[in-house]
Amino acid sequence: MDSLEDRWMKLQPHVQVFGPEDDAPRPAVLLFHGCGGVRSHITGYAEAAAQAGLRAFVIDSYGPRGWARPFALATVCTGVIFRGRERAGDVLAALWGVARRRDVDHTSLAAAGWSHGGWGIMELMSSPLSRAGEFGLADPQGTDLSGLKATVLVYPYVGIGATARMKPWKRCPKTLAVIAEQDHLTTVENAHKVYDAVKACGVEVQTWQAAGTHAFDEPGGNGPMKYDETLTKEAYGRFVRFLQAALLPQPEAKPAPKRRARAASPAQSAQAG
Repeated sequence: MDSLEDRWMKLQPHVQVFGPEDDAPRPAVLLFHGCGGVRSHITGYAEAAAQAGLRAFVIDSYGPRGWARPFALATVCTGVIFRGRERAGDVLAALWGVARRRDVDHTSLAAAGWSHGGWGIMELMSSPLSRAGEFGLADPQGTDLSGLKATVLVYPYVGIGATARMKPWKRCPKTLAVIAEQDHLTTVENAHKVYDAVKACGVEVQTWQAAGTHAFDEPGGNGPMKYDETLTKEAYGRFVRFLQAALLPQPEAKPAPKRRARAASPAQSAQAG
């Protein structure tokens, strides 16, 4: 069984890093791919976040395990292996590891997950982290996640296999939830019920109901999954704006200048008299 540090050391060589070329500690977003592995749209979101001044880390859960895409499609996507609770171990270890980088502001982190990646994030958020062995990790208990200020869930898997989907979260970062209206893995009604349950701990959930299929932002979709370029552009924009609002310092609103009363002119005084 891995420790947090052991898991991070396995993941780290397969992490793609995006962001400004400096050593300044900046807010960061960690991106967790769907069951098909790291695809071009995931790195596209990371590049968009980097252009907005954030650091972005694409976490590959398959590289360290030696899993190729065909294997993942046949086993992970079908729910045979590596379900959300196991994936949550990677999410926790990556947050732990990235927070220790000198070029990252550990008080201002976000976790973003697509489909299977979103499932892993939701499992982590609803866990008390109170015992050894959770998520296949020897020492998850008491891990400090106070720096996690936001999560982004893009058509996360919230079907019957996600047994913790209705559990209230133990941590309450601001959340952007993308619901695909034509998602073949869940209904819109079920997705809204899940997010209503999430809100029970006071989570601020911003939902966007996109008129597309599961994986509408992934080029080359097949079967029930259809790529939609227009929706994808909107998704990128919403992703960046949400992270900017959640992680970057916002300028303080300046108070409106006080209006000084003007003295009445002699003509006005004469009329008043």
